[in-house]
Amino acid sequence: MSVHVIGVGMTPFVKPAQEGAADYHEMAREAGLAALADAGVAYDLIEQVVTGYVYGESTSGQRAAYELGLTGAPIYNVNNNCATGSTALMLAKQLVEGGSCDCALALGFEKMERGPLGSHYKDRAHPVERHYARMGELRGWSRSPATAQLFGNAGLEHMERHGTRAEHFAQVAVKNHRHSQANPYAQFQDAYTLDEVLGSPTIHDPLTRLQCCPTSDGAAAAIVASDAFVARHGLQERAVTIRAMTMTTDLPSSFSGGCIELVGVDMTRDAARRAMATAGVSPQDLDVIELHDCFSVNELLTYEALGLCDEGGGGELIASGAVTYGGEWVVNPSGGLISKGHPLGATGLAQCAELVWQLRGEAEGRQVAGAEVALQHNLGMGGAAVVTVYSRG
Repeated sequence: MSVHVIGVGMTPFVKPAQEGAADYHEMAREAGLAALADAGVAYDLIEQVVTGYVYGESTSGQRAAYELGLTGAPIYNVNNNCATGSTALMLAKQLVEGGSCDCALALGFEKMERGPLGSHYKDRAHPVERHYARMGELRGWSRSPATAQLFGNAGLEHMERHGTRAEHFAQVAVKNHRHSQANPYAQFQDAYTLDEVLGSPTIHDPLTRLQCCPTSDGAAAAIVASDAFVARHGLQERAVTIRAMTMTTDLPSSFSGGCIELVGVDMTRDAARRAMATAGVSPQDLDVIELHDCFSVNELLTYEALGLCDEGGGGELIASGAVTYGGEWVVNPSGGLISKGHPLGATGLAQCAELVWQLRGEAEGRQVAGAEVALQHNLGMGGAAVVTVYSRG
């Protein structure tokens, strides 16, 4: 049985902690209502709900979903770090695929604090402590934000292994900031030159500020349904099929390899290989890709892990223009996390929304011409890599 995305919605992603900003349940209501309207179905047809968020109290998912209705439907709360949104979507898909329901809602949201991510609990093991310890062994510690060190060090290692230049990573940010100009949901909608990206303050070499995703507030939602539900409600023309969806968590190489392996490249490679094999596609069949560019380094590493180029070829790939409009693929037409923003629980579902709009031909000024097959990659340290392949139903 196939599972289809029949409705998507999201809020604009915005800078957190602004005066008068919406609370998480208000953002969730906006995104959820938009997805219901997009699908043309009422909330009482939603049989199960999976909510995703990283920072919040227990049962925040109930408080958020209650804004859409009080139907007694089961509501599950999910936290999988930065891969939370796609994890919620994967669980909703499995509920439909397994016959537990015909229609499910995945709803992700985040209300964040300004500045680098930090730990809220000091009396227990940090969930990424093994990653931090391994990084310390390989490169030592600096005063930079920890996640910037993880990915920045991976970039330095890529430069040492393959001769990649700092300009290559900066070109990723130039591309994504340019793409975001056409996205009304993006937190940032300004273009920057290569010199401006390279000249912004250094966060952790080779990463500058304009190569790092911001903290953000926002919400996104997707409704998934069975073949029977789609047929019963006449949604064939709106449905986008999830052809494959896989998750891989950390492998032994994460803690025995170098800094590149430490940030999840092998997780991504494994999940992508299995997803594309299940979907019966190759990288050359893909038209549009939304991938997890929490830092510019990670986008370049992910090119290689997805098979868009050989290992070590990411720098040449971004320089060639192959990953933007007019190239072989359009990667992060939304602006990606770097420019669109990164409210952790919503990111994976916002990626889904972008790809659904692209496959329907509804992405307006950022539309990828003739898009038929799309791939989504969402990464969470600690760790999980989720890769999804979509096509028009």
